[in-house]
Amino acid sequence: MAWFKRSKENISSNGEKKDIPDGLWTKCSGCNEIIHKKQLEQNLYTCPKCNYHFRIGSKEYFEILLDRGTFREFNKKMRSTDPLGFVDSKKYSDRLTATMKKTGLYEAVRTGEGKINKIPVVMACMDFAFIGGSMGSVVGEKVARAIDVARKKKKSLIIVSSTGGARMMEGALSLMQMAKTSARLTQLAEARIPYISVLTDPTTGGVTASYAMLGDVHIAEPGALIGFAGPRVIRQTIGKDLPPGFQRAEFLLEKGFVDMVVHRKEMKETITKILRHLLA
Repeated sequence: MAWFKRSKENISSNGEKKDIPDGLWTKCSGCNEIIHKKQLEQNLYTCPKCNYHFRIGSKEYFEILLDRGTFREFNKKMRSTDPLGFVDSKKYSDRLTATMKKTGLYEAVRTGEGKINKIPVVMACMDFAFIGGSMGSVVGEKVARAIDVARKKKKSLIIVSSTGGARMMEGALSLMQMAKTSARLTQLAEARIPYISVLTDPTTGGVTASYAMLGDVHIAEPGALIGFAGPRVIRQTIGKDLPPGFQRAEFLLEKGFVDMVVHRKEMKETITKILRHLLA
């Protein structure tokens, strides 16, 4: 019964199966182009064909924006606890442990000091891979401490946001971080220290309603989803269809919600020009 048995060798010069190694290629979500991962990395994780911006983590953003060898992380090992004993499909404490093991991160934000084209800055960068980049008590505390460092050392502040909003597993404790970080940014503004907010895909919920939209300048990456409630919730609430591109960076630029939309390959130079102008 040869119809279900292998009767011939694989078609190749030596009779051996030749597979493409896993992990070398990826598909663009914007245009379905197949891209070699080395090429994607060299293009700063943007599609060379349609300019679609892939989601990346704090490690990549620090490498893209900061001068090589200047980054010094602080408050690295701060981690969340489970004050409410929260359980959904699994215990929150177990979810934290599993996420730390999977991502190699301690929380959804990393903070530190570095230089952008020799300009000293304090930078905080969120990681969507850590429970959707959600803001819990530790994220709020780390951002607040970064703001304090910027104010005390008189260094410009850069925050790169990538988040689904406040962390529901911590309830009101997570919502309190909105007020805490906003109050700290008021102090930073009073000290006349520049703050540039970089909005990536997605930036939503409580982070949008607090520090993400309180910058002196708001820069969005192309195509980034930015808003408070999601488009599906808004559509159901108002009972109407939404305009094309609603809550995307380009739509928000047109409506004055962000100041500019900047390609990732131009982000470092754009921030440098802004800082030099603000610090002049």
